Amino acid sequence: MSQVFHDIEKKIIRILKEKPKISPEKLEEETALSTDQIRRGIEWLKLKNLLDVSETKRTLIKLGKNGLESKTNGLPERQLLDLLKDGPKQLQDLQKEMKSVFGPAMGIARKNNWIKSDGDKILLNNPPLELPGEKIINQIGESKISLDEISNKSDYNSLVKRPDFITEEITTSKIISLSENARNIELDNTSGAIDVEAETPKVFAARTHPLKDTIDEIRETFVTLGFSEIFGNLSQSSFWNFDALFTPQDHPAREMQDTFYLKNIRDKKPATPTQIKNVSSSHKKNWRYQWDISEAQKMVLRTHTTCVTIKYLAEQKPDEARVFSLGRVFRNEKVSYKHLVEFNQIEGIVVGKNATLRDLMGIQKEFYKRLGLTKIKFWPTFFPYTEPSLQTMVYNDRLGKWVELFGMGIFRPEVTKPLGITKPVLAWGGGIERIAMLKYDLDDVREFYNNNLSWLRSTPKCQ
Repeated sequence: MSQVFHDIEKKIIRILKEKPKISPEKLEEETALSTDQIRRGIEWLKLKNLLDVSETKRTLIKLGKNGLESKTNGLPERQLLDLLKDGPKQLQDLQKEMKSVFGPAMGIARKNNWIKSDGDKILLNNPPLELPGEKIINQIGESKISLDEISNKSDYNSLVKRPDFITEEITTSKIISLSENARNIELDNTSGAIDVEAETPKVFAARTHPLKDTIDEIRETFVTLGFSEIFGNLSQSSFWNFDALFTPQDHPAREMQDTFYLKNIRDKKPATPTQIKNVSSSHKKNWRYQWDISEAQKMVLRTHTTCVTIKYLAEQKPDEARVFSLGRVFRNEKVSYKHLVEFNQIEGIVVGKNATLRDLMGIQKEFYKRLGLTKIKFWPTFFPYTEPSLQTMVYNDRLGKWVELFGMGIFRPEVTKPLGITKPVLAWGGGIERIAMLKYDLDDVREFYNNNLSWLRSTPKCQ
């Protein structure tokens, strides 16, 4: 098949035809593209279903403090056995000579019957030539090796249980390959370069909608900031849309005048039994009412993309993550110059052990800066499932005033703990149409859906 590709995509495809499986780092080296270009190209080709990205986890091990001391001086039990080679010794003499390692050495040696007592004296009792764990300590040495290289897992497990002998580090790596849809791709050798100053005839060629351009720009901005996109269904159970986000079942937002419910459709198993139990317990304890599973089973047109985010976190439980969700959401509201019943929303989250509100504000500033919005400030506010919470304010030069844009904050423990999420979660999101209104100087959000050809043809491609 023949398709039109960006030069970045072409370079990636050509390398993958030569080397079917490759890491993003190696792909960067082979193509001479930048890290951002590689991320962009991978996301573009993934959206076209031309790339497969698989993740593999690998456990690396190295010696801890006690492991390194044992490499130099021998295991505590080896030190004990060496002292007894020349004959029995008094218990108090051994204790005085071995100091802090005496206790662990005696415990292990007695457990394995390598020593025996004769009154106040300790003597050998036919110990083995090689002790469990010695070979592994010598194999690891002062380097870092893969756990897969260890053959005797029982010896290894016994060392891992001992404090500061071995430390483990789990690393995640990605492998990129062409999908089956990409096998018959044909690439031309033409360059994508154009002369932007050349005279062109006035024709009304087909073009993407300005709102779609904004969506694509936001998606690419997230990708260049190191985020990956996650996806979810437009219809969701009330459990993930409301309950998992600590929204009580009698909250006004859950009433039919605010939310579109799917008639006669239920999700009988919206989540795992453990997730349902923990979330219901959190509601009962904190909101003090009788939680009803039948309410959580009702299906709705999602009112935000946060339901996609929280479901991803509950299923993956990542220690670290940068992901975003972008798509249509639905609210049963009266249509006005600033409200629609169907609109686009973007949401991003960062998960990390030491993630703070300061980090979130920094990410927000960089995100807006790349969209051309530089006058930013943050205002304290309240949101149901974040604490603390902030509102982003952007200065509109045409209106001469500050306007509200995105909401942001850190997920409350009442949201994360019931779902087994242990790390802080920074979250922010809002309507894409609001950003597009700022970019195209519009006062009425309905202009994006009026199909006004005069406006569509006259609107510049770049803002």
